[in-house]
Amino acid sequence: MIEIGKYNTLTAARRIVHGMVLVDEEGDDVLLPKKFVPEELEPEDTIEVFVYTDSEDWPVATTQRPKAILGQFAYLQVKEVVPFGAFLDWGLDKDLLAPFAEQSKKMERGKWYLVYLLLDEQTGRMIASSKLNKFLETENIELEEKQEVELLIGPQTDIGYNAIINHRYRGLLYKSDLFRTVQPGDQCKGYVKTIRPDKKIDLSLRQPGYAHVEPNAEKILQLLEKNNGFLGLHDKSAPEEITARLQMSKKTFKKAIGALYKQKLVRIEEDGVYLAESSAGI
Repeated sequence: MIEIGKYNTLTAARRIVHGMVLVDEEGDDVLLPKKFVPEELEPEDTIEVFVYTDSEDWPVATTQRPKAILGQFAYLQVKEVVPFGAFLDWGLDKDLLAPFAEQSKKMERGKWYLVYLLLDEQTGRMIASSKLNKFLETENIELEEKQEVELLIGPQTDIGYNAIINHRYRGLLYKSDLFRTVQPGDQCKGYVKTIRPDKKIDLSLRQPGYAHVEPNAEKILQLLEKNNGFLGLHDKSAPEEITARLQMSKKTFKKAIGALYKQKLVRIEEDGVYLAESSAGI
């Protein structure tokens, strides 16, 4: 069965004037318009495509990749406001409609909103909703403290940033726990810090080991994370250079690096210090 709002791996069946007809194992077909047909695609080849509905509610395939698929959350910008809703840019030629009935507050052109993607029950079209609470799991929290998760950063609050966890839960990143700048719409790895008795989830961008480093080691970690995981200082660097770059003595620098190395947060090479692979990409 060809699934609307998702990626489908289909087989090229035949060329027609308007493109390539693709079929699934059950014989259901969908058109891949000519402008999206790769030159090398031949009948009987398989191809992964995203399937949605056109303006006449017919399924259509594309090789474009949307910013989110059915059942996911996304941070999208309003391109146009019309009498029946707002159209959002989700990365496809056809914009995504957020009907007024699915807006938590009236959307404005040019502004960005955190939305959930679903199928409209009446039309079968993909639509967006900013009424997020009805799509978030708040009772059955199938997470564990210290677990690595995927985060979508949401709007800023007075105490931090809301974030969507694994496209299923809501969590909070406190400002006091942020070691680098984040923006609404960022997608990154994070960690479950605490699941509170009221089932609210506190998050961290750092793996648990980071919580136990002393302040000078913390400073070095921040520099590593801001410089793509590399710091060009080592035990043969001049004390003056270390002091100028880190505002700490060479002795303090070596002690901090040693502490990070013991926790397997960095590796030490001849040309400098590298963030360990298990710590990168946070």
